[in-house]
Amino acid sequence: MKVHDGMYIDGAWRPAAGTGTIAVVNPATEEVFASVPAGGAEDVDAAVRAARAAFPGWSATPPAERAARLAALRDALAAHQDEVAATVTAELGAPPKISHAVHAGLPVTVAGSYADLLATYPFEEKVGNSTVLLEPVGVVGAITPWNYPLHQVVAKVAPALAAGCTVVVKPAEETPLTARLFARCVQEAGLPAGVVNVVTGLGHVAGQALVDHEGVDMISFTGSTAVGRRIGAAAGGAVKRVALELGGKSAGVVLPGADLAQAVAGSVASVMFNSGQRCNALTRVLVRADQYEEAVALAAQAAAKYPAGDRIGPLVSAAQRDRVVSYIEKGVAEGARLVAGGPQPPLARGYYVAPTVFADVTPDMTIAQEEIFGPVVAFLRYEDEEDALRIANGTVYGLAGAVWGEPDAAVAFARRMEAGQVDVNGGRFNPLAPFGGYKQSGIGRELGVHGLTEYLHTKSLQF
Repeated sequence: MKVHDGMYIDGAWRPAAGTGTIAVVNPATEEVFASVPAGGAEDVDAAVRAARAAFPGWSATPPAERAARLAALRDALAAHQDEVAATVTAELGAPPKISHAVHAGLPVTVAGSYADLLATYPFEEKVGNSTVLLEPVGVVGAITPWNYPLHQVVAKVAPALAAGCTVVVKPAEETPLTARLFARCVQEAGLPAGVVNVVTGLGHVAGQALVDHEGVDMISFTGSTAVGRRIGAAAGGAVKRVALELGGKSAGVVLPGADLAQAVAGSVASVMFNSGQRCNALTRVLVRADQYEEAVALAAQAAAKYPAGDRIGPLVSAAQRDRVVSYIEKGVAEGARLVAGGPQPPLARGYYVAPTVFADVTPDMTIAQEEIFGPVVAFLRYEDEEDALRIANGTVYGLAGAVWGEPDAAVAFARRMEAGQVDVNGGRFNPLAPFGGYKQSGIGRELGVHGLTEYLHTKSLQF
């Protein structure tokens, strides 16, 4: 087992204040293979103080120089892609091809996008007799999840740095090694001391200390809606800005005229990707009654193409596996028809869950309302377009969705969906488009220019 020491604070690795550690488990083997320090309030305080001290200099750095440092960070991430991919596979369990293409590749694109954006972004404009200035919020506390351990760090840190903010990152305790590797890339990129700091620790200890710290001006959090509510309440009491990217129960709607096979395959692939551990997975698929059974049969065939341990990895932890299995059992108990997969483990070792497809799911069932965060997809019937819209919008979430159908009809339907991002006929992911949700899926947006504006204050000067 490899023991990793120290926290990345003020441009250097320094000993943790306490002696506690967090074990890092390989979810494919169930073996502990590393440990990191369990930081506490003292470590968070040191990191926030370093970020606060670095803020005046970094915020005054010209955008062109900030862009150069972001470009250097992009290059460092690119140089370490193989190591990033191997680390993500070890601590998250993602298959190597996915780790390299997505977990290691996407952060390079995102970091580079903000280096490019700074070349043209207007930090001030004239409005009548006023000059409107966009200024950095200050010190940002970034609390990141385990499902995309590097992408979610970069999606918060890169726009914050572009805006002129300084950052303290608290990564998920399940996947801390990727964040430590990110800190090494920060060093290699030559970012000034204190501009980016990384503190590993438990959410209810280090994360809470970061949320509560009076030296933090903004919290950017990605994770469950339940935790997001608590963070929002705490930040509201301190009148502290928040950006919350939370849960989802996204609907894929198959309209008449759609390519049914393509729609079903795309929906199932969405749920199986990253073992279903993605908040924008199309976990509810809505099909008109006269095409329903054909769609369910196609879904069972599609799910069979994702053998555990090959195209689909384990869930991140035993607790997450048990949670997903409990939802599968609840689906069966509430009367849904199991057409693929089920609660039985597909492999003797590892936190795997079999790709699971449910039919005869009704909108009021638990598996149609609550986020499962695993490779489980529910197929629901609808009678007409208005019925489909009612079902699609009928949850507390509104993160993402998809529509398949004749182009004009699909776009018209997508416009009426209560979701922050909707794919039409298999539209590809765009790392420059805003990502975020309606309703209890969150507050604010990530990526592209909209992600940058989350980290900016607006000031007007009247003449």
